[in-house]
Amino acid sequence: MLVVPLVFFSLLSGVCGIGNLKILGRVGTKSFALYILTTAIAIAVAIAIATSAHIGIGMNLVADNSFTAQTAPPLSEVLIGIIPTNPLAAMAEGQMLPLIFFTILLGVSIVMVGTKAKGIVAGIEVANEIMMKMVTLVMVVAPYAVFALIAKSMAELGLDLLGQLAGYVIVLVSALLVHLFFTLMIILKTFSGLSPRVFMRKIREAQIFAFSTASSNATIPVTLRVITEKMGVDNSVASFTVPFGATINMDGTAIMQGVATVFIANIYGIDLGITGYLTVILMAVLASIGTAGVPGVGLIMLSMVFYQVGLPVESIGLILGVDRLMDMIRTAVNISGDAVVSVIVAKSEQKLDQKNYDNPNAGPITQAQDLGIDYNDEKELAKIIKTADNRR
Repeated sequence: MLVVPLVFFSLLSGVCGIGNLKILGRVGTKSFALYILTTAIAIAVAIAIATSAHIGIGMNLVADNSFTAQTAPPLSEVLIGIIPTNPLAAMAEGQMLPLIFFTILLGVSIVMVGTKAKGIVAGIEVANEIMMKMVTLVMVVAPYAVFALIAKSMAELGLDLLGQLAGYVIVLVSALLVHLFFTLMIILKTFSGLSPRVFMRKIREAQIFAFSTASSNATIPVTLRVITEKMGVDNSVASFTVPFGATINMDGTAIMQGVATVFIANIYGIDLGITGYLTVILMAVLASIGTAGVPGVGLIMLSMVFYQVGLPVESIGLILGVDRLMDMIRTAVNISGDAVVSVIVAKSEQKLDQKNYDNPNAGPITQAQDLGIDYNDEKELAKIIKTADNRR
């Protein structure tokens, strides 16, 4: 019910939110390229880890009688099919790739029209807020629905499913941590030469906030404060890269989609093959662009990946019970990726104060020390930040 309108309005709002295509320039191009690169690497690493772990193999479940596993189409067919013959038909049939292509093209065209389209842009933003509210309403009911789904599955399948779910959680968390501590840090060191250890120490505040809210969008103010005050990124870069990243950079969500796809394919005994996995990578990258930064939406986006490779969408119910905790972890990974790209782009544009970056007491920590408070005390630090914001 939510997939098509949510993708359409969320992605369209994000493209229109850029406001001026010239802003994309060097900063926009670098940011976009790095966000897509990190997402593609994330999903590839996730699939590699999940396939190596063989999670879900041996269950051999069968979907309801109305479901027949589809053969994954050739990659060439997928690429050609991105351009819709009829965009309304693509929406009605739930064809996500053509929908994403059409939405991006429509958003660019609206931006090019300029001030004449202000009314349309305002309407799109309102429609996007309405869809976000609808997602919130659905997520209120979700815990009860999840209980019923898990209870039914346990009654039918016994403890075998619980064991497989534990394997799914372990593999997913492992893939998220590998991406956070290795992939992103290697990218940071390679493209900027900056210290990953300093980065991980300073990004902690934003990670904690992202973990608690499970929302990239809600964490935007905290991420901006951290990378500008603690890491020395100029606001002219940060004000673009962070909101842009919250819109299109979903490394953690892409990892979940990769691991979940392998898990469900193995449970149902469906062999996706190389072409299927390449399709999953492409779909996850494009889906991350259309994924809104609010709790729980990653599962909705997972359904379109399942559609594309021929997996039963109802099987998402098998992983719903553990998704809230996974959502919190992957959100922390998402905003870490936003910060890494912001720092790299700022360094390449000479918009990074390296003395600030290397200074362990930069930003709000200095305020804490001036007041004689232990800057490692998160509660006291939060009070100082809140007081400063109120005074401002």
